[in-house]
Amino acid sequence: MVPVERVIGIGGVFLRATDPAALGAWYREALGIDADEHGLWFPDAGPTVFAAFAHDTDYFGARTQQAMINFRVRDLDAMLAQLRRLGAEVVDDLQEMDGVGRFGWVTDPEGNRVELWQPA
Repeated sequence: MVPVERVIGIGGVFLRATDPAALGAWYREALGIDADEHGLWFPDAGPTVFAAFAHDTDYFGARTQQAMINFRVRDLDAMLAQLRRLGAEVVDDLQEMDGVGRFGWVTDPEGNRVELWQPA
């Protein structure tokens, strides 16, 4: 049997933006993504979910959004409060899944829905 080569992690997240500098600044300020001038970021190690959803899902927000970023956070309530203070559009409803964790959502300045996950 021929061995199968496998990916070893997420290598990047790339977003289209009408103002790339402003969107990058928002992610740094609002979510604390500590990326350098080239976008290089060293997130904490932890679980990553890779899942496909039905083409007509409303889970991503707008149906025109083809993918959604999910970021792990230590304290979901604190992160959502921070985002609200910054004037971000935060979804009021939270979701909790036993053994998985808690979820919340925010929309970035370009209209992309972003999921925030506090693992159990």
